Amino acid sequence: MDRLPLHQDLYLIAHDKSGKAFVHPTSLSLGLAGAALLDRLLAEPFTPIGGRDPAPAALIKGAAAGGIYERTREELLGSGVLVRVTGRRLGMLPYTRYEVADIAAVVRASSGVRAAVEGWKAPDARCAGLCGLVAVLRLEEQLYLDQPAAKLVARLREIAAGATPPVGELVETVDTLVAEAAIAVYR
Repeated sequence: MDRLPLHQDLYLIAHDKSGKAFVHPTSLSLGLAGAALLDRLLAEPFTPIGGRDPAPAALIKGAAAGGIYERTREELLGSGVLVRVTGRRLGMLPYTRYEVADIAAVVRASSGVRAAVEGWKAPDARCAGLCGLVAVLRLEEQLYLDQPAAKLVARLREIAAGATPPVGELVETVDTLVAEAAIAVYR
């Protein structure tokens, strides 16, 4: 199977096999938007229109508000990575879940990150970005590595910071936006 886009890998890492997200939807949407932008930046050099470079924060916020979470889920459904499960429990309202069709997709999504953390393989820019986003969203537990959380998060951030400038800068932008969103809840 071909490698999935970065935002789809992040989506898979961020959900359990029954489709339940491990992080708050707002934070996850910001992470997915950052991943999609990073994929675009790595695929083709970005040329600003009219000499102006739109701020990455504005692009990320726009994509998050524009439904990137739902679009990513639909892309994964369309490619058969996710399946829609509907049902009704006794005395309950009907439900719809989006489950992983094959757990191998989740293993593939996180394998590069695990390899980079453990030192088995040097990360490319894409992998470094995914490492940083996993750290920002605090998904380190989903890597199933036998390391203390603080040490693992520090290593993930170190990998992202050591990548080419757009990677580290984009991860830091997502980190700032996620922190701002968390604080906004208390205002």
